[in-house]
Amino acid sequence: MHRRPTIVTAVAALTAAAALLLSGCVAGEGAASGSTAGVTKGGTLNIDFATYNPLSLVIKKEGWLEKALKKQDITVNWVQSAGSNKANEALRSGAIDVGSTAGSAALLARANGSAIKTIDIFSQPEWSALVVGPDSPITSVTELKGKQIAATKGTDPYFFLLQALEANGLSASDVTIQNLQHADGWAALQNGSVQAWSGLDPIMANAQKAGAKLIYRNVKFNTYGFLNATESFLSSKPDVAQTVVDTYEYARAWALKHPDETAKILADVAGIDPTVATTVITERTNLGVSNVPGPAQLAVLKKVGPIFVESGDVRTQADIDKALGSLLDPTFAKKADPSAIGG
Repeated sequence: MHRRPTIVTAVAALTAAAALLLSGCVAGEGAASGSTAGVTKGGTLNIDFATYNPLSLVIKKEGWLEKALKKQDITVNWVQSAGSNKANEALRSGAIDVGSTAGSAALLARANGSAIKTIDIFSQPEWSALVVGPDSPITSVTELKGKQIAATKGTDPYFFLLQALEANGLSASDVTIQNLQHADGWAALQNGSVQAWSGLDPIMANAQKAGAKLIYRNVKFNTYGFLNATESFLSSKPDVAQTVVDTYEYARAWALKHPDETAKILADVAGIDPTVATTVITERTNLGVSNVPGPAQLAVLKKVGPIFVESGDVRTQADIDKALGSLLDPTFAKKADPSAIGG
């Protein structure tokens, strides 16, 4: 179980970076398209929200981003991501400017040519585990050999599954992986079309309440929660990107101070029992991590990268190495100023 940091500690960590210039020109001195003196005017910010990213739910519910961007006449358009793979698809197509994924999914996208950068870390979760049904006789990973397993390709649960198999002397070729979206994977486990599911919270926590069993957990196989943005958005509207990160850090401090309210917001959006949402927020989501993308995330991704190549999800290790060297952009997180956002 993660211990929740005190709000004083969290806020101190969040505001340690230098204060932003009030002009809004924070990540580049050139004026953005549709902007004056580096301040974007008009247009729409397309940004995702996801049940696996509780800070996005809080921000959307409280309307902080809309309030912060109102003075620039910028409209906020919220798009729901059903999984990291869907967020990556929307980022690649330009349907959203900012999207939340697992770190593994961000690396996968970057290694396969998606022009994205990670600008903030929203959590360190234990959101994946291997799940079987209430009446399943399966109790270990080794017993999954020859079985059907549901997992969403391109997401943390999929890569969690690959790592879990490898750690227990198996490989993807020893099982049959059914590529199903997270909610569909749980449905498949319930109807018996698969014998196991690599789950994702909060759906997984809800499944547990219904009697499902977690047969394998390993927090080290869960990569961080990455907030990503398209390179075109960062270069043309750096001031808006900074406002997004400022808002995320304001929301982090609020969520740390109000875990029960955060859980209620998650429960309402995900349609789950409040006690389940509380488990997700207080036991399996560490919001008190540094928001700055850096060495901690690279250490995790360096372990996951070779698995991508082995599984055929990325062509070469050289593609992984190139992505590792270009994915993270700590500029905005280092300048984060939660005090710039009003509640």
